[in-house]
Amino acid sequence: MKNQEYAIVDIETTGGNASHSRITEIAIIIHDGTKVIDRWETLVNPQKHIPPAIFALTGITNEMVSDAPIFDTISDKVFELLSDRVFVAHNVNFDYSFVRHELESAGLKWTAKKLCTVRASRKIRPGMLSYSLGRLCKSLDIDLENRHRAGGDADATAILFTKLLEWDSENEMDKMIKKTSQDQRLPPNLPPEDFEQLPEKPGVYYFYDEHKKVVYVGKAVNLKKRVASHFGGHKITPQRQNFLRDIHAISFEICGTELMALLLECTEIKQLWPIHNKALKKFEPKFGFFEYEARNGYRYLAIGKLAKNQNCIETFDSIYSGINLLQELAAKFEIDNRFCKYGSLSDGAFMAPNDSTDLPEIEQHNEQVQAAIDSYLNSRQSFAIIDKGRTKEERSCIWVEKGHFYGMGYIDMDVVINNPSEVKEHLTPYKTNQYIMQLIFAFAKKYPRNVHLQKDDLMDLED
Repeated sequence: MKNQEYAIVDIETTGGNASHSRITEIAIIIHDGTKVIDRWETLVNPQKHIPPAIFALTGITNEMVSDAPIFDTISDKVFELLSDRVFVAHNVNFDYSFVRHELESAGLKWTAKKLCTVRASRKIRPGMLSYSLGRLCKSLDIDLENRHRAGGDADATAILFTKLLEWDSENEMDKMIKKTSQDQRLPPNLPPEDFEQLPEKPGVYYFYDEHKKVVYVGKAVNLKKRVASHFGGHKITPQRQNFLRDIHAISFEICGTELMALLLECTEIKQLWPIHNKALKKFEPKFGFFEYEARNGYRYLAIGKLAKNQNCIETFDSIYSGINLLQELAAKFEIDNRFCKYGSLSDGAFMAPNDSTDLPEIEQHNEQVQAAIDSYLNSRQSFAIIDKGRTKEERSCIWVEKGHFYGMGYIDMDVVINNPSEVKEHLTPYKTNQYIMQLIFAFAKKYPRNVHLQKDDLMDLED
């Protein structure tokens, strides 16, 4: 690290993300690898209101910054101090994203090598109770005055940095500064070993917050490559910054195929409901196919909105899909349309029809309704999808029971299956939904050789 200078930076801001918040104070300390050689700090007029919560944390008021320079007027000074120096900060990506954004807004293109003192501390002084700046300074007997002010935090970070240089017998910081270092792209609270353990195989990965709660679930064809993609780039949206700050640990589950990973991802999101998963939460069925019996003994078929945890014969994303099915069944089994309901199901939806003339004979009508339901249920096939497993000694299996996802798992090659339905004994049951069935049917259509109908012989798992 000889002949290399460092710019140790700390900032205070109006909020937690660079795209919507602004800098209110900045301190830059120049370090030559041995000692501090220069120091500069200033308040900054953010040209926007400082929220009460930020004032409570930093003590910086709107009055204090009203006569301070705006960032445009100090941008050249900041650029000069940072140029050709390694950018050092505690949780470096936060400060770096703000400074880079402000410089770009001022018309200055700037990038730099980065060094995070959180990460460096984890490597050089492992086993500390906490790596927050305040607690780390307390553990290492570093004076920290003016906490949550740019100058005070920068001074403490500079002392910490000097100590880390002295303790760094394995040249860990040299390795971290290298542009290709993966560590510099990892979230600040994530132990590097959690990333390093990821295999380059298909599977599902889980991100955890500091309380060990799952905050994100994802699937991958290549676990290591996919997880790394979350940490690349320079997006500065609040959602991304909050997402990265929330990641304190990673675990994973290897899957035999991409389809197995897709299904596991979907079921885990439904079960765990992680805060940062948005897309798959939308795949909730909105409408159901119902059967009810009115007080007068007549049975009704209906398509209506589906309430949470409400049982029904079938679910649909679109009301039109349900209406088309009910109309087909009513026509095929000659069910009186007065006993078919479409759309909203009010409290009185299943009372006797207003037009009660010439009603069908009740027993015959109810038998026709039951025949329609049985016909639909029996038309849905049961089948298995057999594919490669996690090892050569096993095969993956997905079982669909009468048109609905039953479960999935892995079966050893030496297990003898005499009847297709026996595979259920080796599988983990999961809840079904329409999105999962779309995935399964799309795969079955594309790869019919992997599909084994219930009437087929499944004894040979090597097929």
